[in-house]
Amino acid sequence: MSKTSWHQRLFGGFRKTSERLSENLTGLVTREVLHVETLEQVEEALIASDLGPGTAARIRARLAEGRYEKGLDADALRNLLAEELEAVLAPVAKPLEVTAWPRPQVILVIGVNGSGKTTTIAKLAHLYKEQDYSVMLAAGDTFRAAAIGQLATWAERAGVPIVSGKEGGDAAGVVYEAVKQATATGVDVLIVDTAGRLQNKTGLMEELAKIRRVLGRLNPDAPHDVVLVLDATTGQNALNQIEIFSEVAGVTGLVMTKLDGTARGGVMVAAAERYGLPIHAIGIGETMDDLKPFNAREVARAIAGLPVEEGMH
Repeated sequence: MSKTSWHQRLFGGFRKTSERLSENLTGLVTREVLHVETLEQVEEALIASDLGPGTAARIRARLAEGRYEKGLDADALRNLLAEELEAVLAPVAKPLEVTAWPRPQVILVIGVNGSGKTTTIAKLAHLYKEQDYSVMLAAGDTFRAAAIGQLATWAERAGVPIVSGKEGGDAAGVVYEAVKQATATGVDVLIVDTAGRLQNKTGLMEELAKIRRVLGRLNPDAPHDVVLVLDATTGQNALNQIEIFSEVAGVTGLVMTKLDGTARGGVMVAAAERYGLPIHAIGIGETMDDLKPFNAREVARAIAGLPVEEGMH
């Protein structure tokens, strides 16, 4: 896939967010003077666009500092927005790097069913293979036969081995076997799927704690990463998921999926502001190449409705 098409799709992926932002701000920025009342309305419009109260307050403060007696045109506001959004997002833009020694690096992937967790695991495997790492998958979501089958299909597409068990089997047992195999065969990265049923929080907690204990026996540093996959179309609900999964599983980083133009991508800014967790990657579609490392400047510009330039860093 060409880089340009990724940028075009990134812009398209945030279209709903940027359009919503524009609609909320229309009429506020063309006034001759930015009064206190106007600034309050701008702040409310930013919060309504899922950007979070902290970011909204900071942008309002920037506007209040400026000398906009002649009013503020839409382009100037978009540029100011992009700068402020980048300032929030830049500290959390961290790729998921393979640094564990001894290998394998164990990545637990968590998220509610339907968040795009299984496809994200396959895309991560593809991303690592492109970087010349060897990858293995473990089907630790033994709660649903469909999850095991789906992961096996994706493993085949990605061209990576998979360790799986029976439906209703012991997830920790599958993970134990996978770590043993990955270690014996010198695999660099082991990506573990886990059950995503938040309805039974206690059961999920116990299962994840058991997986952690098993991993700890084989490798005291594992899991090296606990990655939460979030569906961007859920908006503010994504923040609740970060809250709950952090408590249940000790989340170390995020991947945002389904940024397909219907998404409410502003929530990514609110998540960065509230939790400060690394955002490793974002996904904009269903094919293997649709997951890329998170780039704060690109995303900030796309949310602000500014073109995302090729070769931008």
